Amino acid sequence: MIKKSGPKPTGEESLEGDLFDSAWSEPEQTAAPTSNIRTPPPGDSQPDFFVPTLYDVGTRDSRSIMDVAVFRLSKRDKRAGELIRYELPDGYVEVSAGPYGMASIWDYDLVLMMVSHMTEAMNLYREGKGKKPTRIYRPHVKSILKFCRRGDGGRQADEIEAALDRLLTTTIKNVRNRNQPSDDGQDMLDNKKSQGLISSYGIKSRNKSGKIEQVEIEAPEWLFNEITAGKRPDVLTVHPEYFLIEPGIGRFIYRVARRAAGKDQAVWAFQTLYQRSGSTGTRKKFTENLRKVIAANDLPEYQLEEEQGQSGPLLVMTHRAWLAELDGLGALEYLEQLIADGMDRSAAAKEARSYARRLRQNGDSGP
Repeated sequence: MIKKSGPKPTGEESLEGDLFDSAWSEPEQTAAPTSNIRTPPPGDSQPDFFVPTLYDVGTRDSRSIMDVAVFRLSKRDKRAGELIRYELPDGYVEVSAGPYGMASIWDYDLVLMMVSHMTEAMNLYREGKGKKPTRIYRPHVKSILKFCRRGDGGRQADEIEAALDRLLTTTIKNVRNRNQPSDDGQDMLDNKKSQGLISSYGIKSRNKSGKIEQVEIEAPEWLFNEITAGKRPDVLTVHPEYFLIEPGIGRFIYRVARRAAGKDQAVWAFQTLYQRSGSTGTRKKFTENLRKVIAANDLPEYQLEEEQGQSGPLLVMTHRAWLAELDGLGALEYLEQLIADGMDRSAAAKEARSYARRLRQNGDSGP
């Protein structure tokens, strides 16, 4: 099965027929929203001398694939043998699943852990404080569960090998034009080879009962190059509570916000988010689930709001610290006034930032 996702339209670009499509209808009144954040596992906040956690090594992700879902967002639908192709303004991305099923966004936690530790090692190497990392990463299962904020039960440990099988057999081809900037103005990689989310793995040790104790994971060439080839790793920091986000769509929205909004604000059409999610469900169901995430509005770092655009609903993703800064300087009111006067939201946000900067320089607290 092939699912194609088209090029990204802007919030104001025509989505033929979608304006009156029931998939984009106004949200219905529902019960109190359910939180997107699960309860941390027992002992989550207790330091373990032998296990470096995400607080010791900051969590990081590959920037080049944060604007599309290179994994499935559903826990139930395995999607074995399926192919997703994302048609993008600067190229395309293909995701192909093997016989074990497509890697899930929860399986991808192991890649996040590997990227985070390799980035930390590379930063130390550049500072002359350590050796250059290789593509081989050897975590203990206990470390994986602690870093990814999962319980340490036997079932959680057993699932690691199955997750590695899916990561190994889920391949991506990321073909993006280096000469054309991406959504956030940065040049992108051009990886014409299909490579797995990991290149290989092996079991290093088991305990007496046969449970896995340590694994060896080889990073794919494209990912390793992003960390080591440039002047600085091509990665973005991920908030520690990312691992506690329960719904797959919530994790997907956080990744998009982290890449597109960064430290301020971004606006994406619901249609674009649906296309970039790789979802096999209907637009209507995707919209229902997205509105649940917006209603709870408890993703780390970002405030979520729905607005109505000329061609359909829009998701406004705003970094809370940036919002608080604007509000404290009186620039938030200025931003809303600019938008009300008809200025494009992106241009209005830029002007509001400039306004806040001038206020700080002048020592003014705002109007």
